[in-house]
Amino acid sequence: QVQLVESGGGSVQAGGSLRLSCAAFGYFYNYNCMGWFRQTPGKEREGVAAIDTGGGSTYYADSVKGRFTISRDNAKNTVYLQMNSLKPEDTAMYYCAAELGLRCGGRWSRAVAYKYWGQGTQVTVSS
Repeated sequence: QVQLVESGGGSVQAGGSLRLSCAAFGYFYNYNCMGWFRQTPGKEREGVAAIDTGGGSTYYADSVKGRFTISRDNAKNTVYLQMNSLKPEDTAMYYCAAELGLRCGGRWSRAVAYKYWGQGTQVTVSS
């Protein structure tokens, strides 16, 4: 069983920054894919970024490239999402997701590729 716990959400003004954390508890393989998704009411869950915990490869949605950075601390089983230059359109519930024993690859942005999910943390960006 794997449990994911997100933290770090909040309210900021446009141009500000937030760092989200995802602490993972349970058994992990050497290679796992950890992702961040976001969702607003009435819309599908959108892949924001992902990272291979083994090799460190990273993946980003075009809408966040150059502004968001995903990183991991394998010793702490924690993945981070540093969000800079935030825009009102970044407002959403952000979810951490994990798939064990696999590299992210081309499926990284598909919610169905992940088995484990956190409860989410709200990010609100005001103009």
